[in-house]
Amino acid sequence: VQLQASGGGLVQPGGSLTLSCVASGRTLRGLAVAWFRQIPGMERNFVAAIDRNSAGIRYTDSVKGRFTISRDNARNTVYLQMTNLRPEDAAVYYCATGPSVITSNLQNPSAYAYWGLGTLVTVSS
Repeated sequence: VQLQASGGGLVQPGGSLTLSCVASGRTLRGLAVAWFRQIPGMERNFVAAIDRNSAGIRYTDSVKGRFTISRDNARNTVYLQMTNLRPEDAAVYYCATGPSVITSNLQNPSAYAYWGLGTLVTVSS
């Protein structure tokens, strides 16, 4: 599976962005997909995930109510809608997936076998 993340950019605090993660090589149907983010020199942190059946969605506490993860199986794409962005949301955002991801390990980056290259989100006035 190859993943391509896009949609990052520069936005002012309070602004919005929608990230896209497009898969090629196989369908994302039946796979959990997550977004992680990383600041250079820091560890990669979980942001949001949608499980393989789309029945389970998880967010890290700091983005609840502001970010929404969704999937479009017809387009083989997972989205991360980000609203009311804060300076602390600035990071490189990565999408990830893998056959071993289940509901209980959605937030564990080690569970994900396939990663996109990341897209940079900058939040600054």
